[in-house]
Amino acid sequence: MSKRKAPQESLNEGITDFLIELANYERNVNRAIHKYNAYRKAASVISRYPSKIQSGAEAKKLDGVGAKIAEKIDEFLSTGKLRKLEKIRQDDTSSSINFLTRVTGIGPAAARKFVEEGIKTLEDLRKIEHKLTHHQRIGLKYFEDFEKRIPREEMLQMQEIVLKEIEKLDPSYIATVCGSFRRGAESSGDMDVLLTHPSFTSESTKQSKLLHKVVEQLEKVHFITDVLSKGDTKFMGVCQLPDKEDGTAYPHRRIDIRYMHQNPPSLASATEEAFA
Repeated sequence: MSKRKAPQESLNEGITDFLIELANYERNVNRAIHKYNAYRKAASVISRYPSKIQSGAEAKKLDGVGAKIAEKIDEFLSTGKLRKLEKIRQDDTSSSINFLTRVTGIGPAAARKFVEEGIKTLEDLRKIEHKLTHHQRIGLKYFEDFEKRIPREEMLQMQEIVLKEIEKLDPSYIATVCGSFRRGAESSGDMDVLLTHPSFTSESTKQSKLLHKVVEQLEKVHFITDVLSKGDTKFMGVCQLPDKEDGTAYPHRRIDIRYMHQNPPSLASATEEAFA
């Protein structure tokens, strides 16, 4: 029996994890968006690298990995940790701000304000739940579920439901599940769906309600459970698969649907534009 090949995304998972943690720190605490973007870009490039990285010098050959990031990779590979991250994690204010931004609906500014008011944990948030926005209350309600990665097997089931219901509604729709799922990843953070319809073009001046019909159909079959925001071309919400055969429930998952005009330059560019 052949040994199952490790998913490509896990080959350099330790490196991409610390880069994303640094990125979030720069955005949430330092508000240094240029550093945030640099760390995110490096993490994205490294996550697609087909081999296990052995040194910073090897990583530096990749587009988006500069000398400073290469040095951090060398430190991580030789010690298994990063001094900068250890220092960040020991700082109560920084770690609290970073933690609160993991609640969907809480951005860096709101997280900083909460921390300044002494609100640092989920329990603290629950005590002031009546003061939270609708989006923040949903993020708090499903925090544990949203923290879990979505296995590819589950994403395939979610895709089947979405495509079937959209086809049932109107065969003219074209729906594509995007993001890491489309790139073949073994797990995803959420579900991103790109939606088009022939009646909505780049020249169209009317605000189409076709996205709303799709959302209503998915609510009707109890796949979409909560709405975070719903416009004419963008929907953000929560979805859940039907219970398993043994009666246990699947976690609630984040779902975003973007409605775009037909015939974009390419699926890749459309996805980048839609989910930016």
